[in-house]
Amino acid sequence: MARRVFFSFHYQRDIWRINQIRNIGEIVGASAAGFHDASLWEEAKKKGDAAIKAMIDEGLKNTSVTVVCIGAATAGRKYINYEINQSIARGNGLLGIQIHELKDKNGLTDTIGATPTLLVNAGTPIYKYVSHDKLKERIEEAAKAVGK
Repeated sequence: MARRVFFSFHYQRDIWRINQIRNIGEIVGASAAGFHDASLWEEAKKKGDAAIKAMIDEGLKNTSVTVVCIGAATAGRKYINYEINQSIARGNGLLGIQIHELKDKNGLTDTIGATPTLLVNAGTPIYKYVSHDKLKERIEEAAKAVGK
C-alpha cells in the first residue's frame, strides 16, 4: 500500500541526507514543511512562528506516518517538537530514524544525535537507517501500529 509520509528533520543541517532517502518507492506525497523549496522555508521564517507552523500543518495533511530523521542536532529543536506534537494529535504513526551515517554534501558522516524527548516519551521505535527497503517496512509497521 502506498503511504503518504511526513519527514521531520533539521532542515539546514540534514537536507542533503534526507534527499538521499525521501524518494522511496511506494511512498507518495512524501512531504515536509518547506521540503521541496528552501525559499518557502526562508520566507516563512521571515513571517514568524505562525507562518512556519501553518506550513508544517499543511505538510502533515493527508499523511499517515511521520518519520523523524534524527541527526546530530535534531533533538530539542522547536519545530521538530511541534511536528512531533502535531503528528501525535493527528494520530499519525511515529518512527525515528537515525541518519548520522548518511553522508552530507561534502561526503562526511556525522555524530549520532540524541533522540528527541517527545519520541522517547511516546515510546516511538527508533532505528538506524539501513536501506530504503527496511525503511519502507518500518513505515508500514508504524502505520499499522495506529490502525492506518
